[in-house]
Amino acid sequence: MQTDSSFTFVLFGGTGDLSMRKILPALFEAHRAGGMLADSGKIVAVARHASDRADYIQWVNEHVKSHVSKNGVDETAWASFLARIEFINIDLSKAEDFVQLREVIEGLPGIRVFYLATGPSLFVPICRALASVGLNENARIVLEKPLGYDLKSSNAINDAVGEIFTEEQIYRIDHYLGKEPVQNLLALRFGNALFEPLWRREWVESIQITIAEELGVEARGDFYDNTGALRDMVQNHLLQLLSIVAMEPPHSMDSDSVRDEKLRVLRALKPIDPRDIGKVAVRGQYHSGVIRGNAVPAYATEPGVKPDSSTETFVALKVEIENWRWAGVPFFLRTGKRLADRVAEIVVNFRAVPHSALGASALRAGANRLVIRLQPNETIRLYCLAKQPGEGMNLASVHLDLAFDQFFREGQMEAYQRLLLDVINGRLALFVRRDEQEAAWRWVEPILNEWKASIKPPKPYASGTWGPAASSAMLAQHGTCWLEEEN
Repeated sequence: MQTDSSFTFVLFGGTGDLSMRKILPALFEAHRAGGMLADSGKIVAVARHASDRADYIQWVNEHVKSHVSKNGVDETAWASFLARIEFINIDLSKAEDFVQLREVIEGLPGIRVFYLATGPSLFVPICRALASVGLNENARIVLEKPLGYDLKSSNAINDAVGEIFTEEQIYRIDHYLGKEPVQNLLALRFGNALFEPLWRREWVESIQITIAEELGVEARGDFYDNTGALRDMVQNHLLQLLSIVAMEPPHSMDSDSVRDEKLRVLRALKPIDPRDIGKVAVRGQYHSGVIRGNAVPAYATEPGVKPDSSTETFVALKVEIENWRWAGVPFFLRTGKRLADRVAEIVVNFRAVPHSALGASALRAGANRLVIRLQPNETIRLYCLAKQPGEGMNLASVHLDLAFDQFFREGQMEAYQRLLLDVINGRLALFVRRDEQEAAWRWVEPILNEWKASIKPPKPYASGTWGPAASSAMLAQHGTCWLEEEN
């Protein structure tokens, strides 16, 4: 991916965890690859936890190197990357301090990218301060999640930012959309005649989407206890993945064609009747347990968490899409913390053959399935049945693998690297449009409101398990189970 697009990348929250773990490592990998970033491109870090550029570069050396290339750091490339970085210490709550920022960047070339790796409470003040010094022209603004607490607060942020930047200037980032298997899902569906005829209710029995984490809330207790898994993961990541899986073929891969089709899926989600939430939604909260031999504490005892907290750390949902392609096909969404493994995957279970002359094994559920693994290793695996060697017609499950790191010699591009390059080059297809975000909040809100009003606490589950038993029971009612339970 060659580019000659000159840019000035302004990173607000330049000493924060996200900047250290994801953003700066992604920019370094693009720099190291050669040709992905224009030689004239500059990075301007904005923060208060460093006094000057030398102090900031020391901070970057200490906190970023461990998150870059697994094969070690090329010191020559690292030195030339650091040469791109400028630093400014300003108070983000003081609009007058942004005059200093303008003085630093007004002579720098190319499109201006403002990346807000800050808390959402600072989004509007930063945007207004940028406008007050005329920095909202020839610019793009990147907003990290969470964008609001509910539909009302999300709209308030979008309204305020929309008064300063046009929709075409706003990049709402969801890093799951930048992952290689998600991109390859689009390629498999829309680039091959094999899958598209099967990608519908006649041939698909059910679809599972899971994002599971072994980690707890770590040092984010204060934030997480006011957020919960439904807001933190379902409203954005899981619904975005669902819309990619279920969307109709777009007219082209330009930004609005792709996002128009995703929006149609979100608007076709069957509204959840509050009276049915107990049947189609499971919320849980982790208790103490053991993960990989290490004892871990209960959520309620984590720092920053209220001892009587009813915040959910686990969500499982049964979702339906009311359109011709997917009517009657259940989509099962699941996310949680302190689960048995760290995994993100999409499982497409195809229907069994209608009649088998080869025995009962050909009729079992899940004999044919497509598993798209997003993490930890990115693969796409197609399962089917084949005859076992030897006497008789005995069938066994086999699979065809697309393991990207083995098939393609060039290294895979990390999600943040792809998305940051898309921002710099003005490609919006992998970013969330405002109407998509509103549709997702509108669908999620009845669940949020019902759980807020409920006197029933979240269902407990032991850390190191796959969540409350009610999650498995919900799938059992539909004659299926989560993938790991079958194995």
